[in-house]
Amino acid sequence: MKKDLFIDNNIASKFCNPQDKEYIKLTKWLLHFDPSDKSDKDNYAHLVVSQKLLIEYLRSSQNTNNGSAIPLIIDLLIRDGRLIKITNQQIKDFKSRYYTKRVENSLTCNNEDRDLLPVVFLSDRKFALTYDKKFKFDLENFPGFNVRVEKRPEELPYDK
Repeated sequence: MKKDLFIDNNIASKFCNPQDKEYIKLTKWLLHFDPSDKSDKDNYAHLVVSQKLLIEYLRSSQNTNNGSAIPLIIDLLIRDGRLIKITNQQIKDFKSRYYTKRVENSLTCNNEDRDLLPVVFLSDRKFALTYDKKFKFDLENFPGFNVRVEKRPEELPYDK
């Protein structure tokens, strides 16, 4: 199982300078990789994203005064083969299977986040960081899935 993690766009802004000690620790975990240890790549950090989330990350990083390190982290993860990109087709297939009328009516998050829910559900560990209360509620209460969602990195055992 890959040590994967979903980081919502509202958390990605925390990858600006100066970071607090927990985001520095998370950044180090994301960046740490020994290329000579290809047989055990799953034990290193993987970031789970979709095309829409990548666009959100880049848009947000352009609007920060200090700039965000998230585009650099993504670039490094791509080069190391540690970026897990959930395709639009996978999202569409997930939604057609699991988004019944009853589920759709129970969702509280906005329409854009409804396309991000499957990204978390299709990840190996189903770990997510977000500040969005409605997105968090939907992740934790979606039928048939057990997801761990926290606001802060130190509250999530991402490095285990």
